[in-house]
Amino acid sequence: MNQLTTFESRLDSWNQLRNQVKCLPLKEALEGINLWWFNLPWTAYHLHWDDRSTWPDPWELLSDNIFCEVARGLGITYTITLLDRADMMSAELVLTNEGHNLVLVDKSKYILNWDKTTIVNIIPEVKRVEKRLKYAEIKQQYT
Repeated sequence: MNQLTTFESRLDSWNQLRNQVKCLPLKEALEGINLWWFNLPWTAYHLHWDDRSTWPDPWELLSDNIFCEVARGLGITYTITLLDRADMMSAELVLTNEGHNLVLVDKSKYILNWDKTTIVNIIPEVKRVEKRLKYAEIKQQYT
């Protein structure tokens, strides 16, 4: 992952990720997606929910190479929507009242963008959502 210093290398690695997880069982696929995005360089602030109409598409996001918690969550949801798997169509990016930007899948059974290695729901505050971007809305960001 550390060799992803160019847009081309990130794009190639992201394509490989999608190919690797497209046929895996749901939990394994989500773990792979979550881990891949957690391994990109993190920054404190870049995207904000109030600027949602100007958020980058998946390719711009990879090109920008600036991954705050919102950007990482957006990248996770882009990856999920591009897979177009029926078992992932419940995915949504949410902002909790605690300020966490999480990706919820399968009625919040899985929570991505919380921890690098754990995606099973153990977070009680997920029930209090301030803002939400559903699967279909996420696809509209890039179609």
